[in-house]
Amino acid sequence: MSMDSTEKQIGPVVAASHLASGAMPALSEVEFALTMMVNAYHRWIERCMAASGTEGLGPLDVIVLHSVNHRGRSKTLSDICLVLNVEDTHTVAYALKKLEKAGLVASGKRGKEKIAEITPAGEDACLEYKRLREALLIKPMKALGLDEKELSQVASTLRMVSGNYDQAARAAAAM
Repeated sequence: MSMDSTEKQIGPVVAASHLASGAMPALSEVEFALTMMVNAYHRWIERCMAASGTEGLGPLDVIVLHSVNHRGRSKTLSDICLVLNVEDTHTVAYALKKLEKAGLVASGKRGKEKIAEITPAGEDACLEYKRLREALLIKPMKALGLDEKELSQVASTLRMVSGNYDQAARAAAAM
């Protein structure tokens, strides 16, 4: 039985068909979707922060700012890196210096450790970002009718899968 062009299967949507031809093609689909998502997310957070009146920040700067603001508690560099799963601590240290220079975070000491705390200007920037996020991103997302429990499950699964990538990276580094 032959398929006409409308019935022909297109196959997985991937960026690298040679990787999708292995034992788990669906993982290649996830990797491609994740690449698209990360790039779109980084573009979004940079543009949202600029629209909120805080220009010149890159994606990691914005992520670090929100992390420092989280729960209103001071954070150490190692805490931020651990939570965000950033291995290159110098990139987060640079982001903190940039945010401090912009007046969005302040540095201090807790014992021997350097800490970062949100400033009133940083808190204001985060609140304006949140306001714009609600209007420009959340409202249209809600219109899609996504099940929030399923979305939360996707996030949980991605966090668990990241552990497999970390372990595979350790194994590759040990080769």
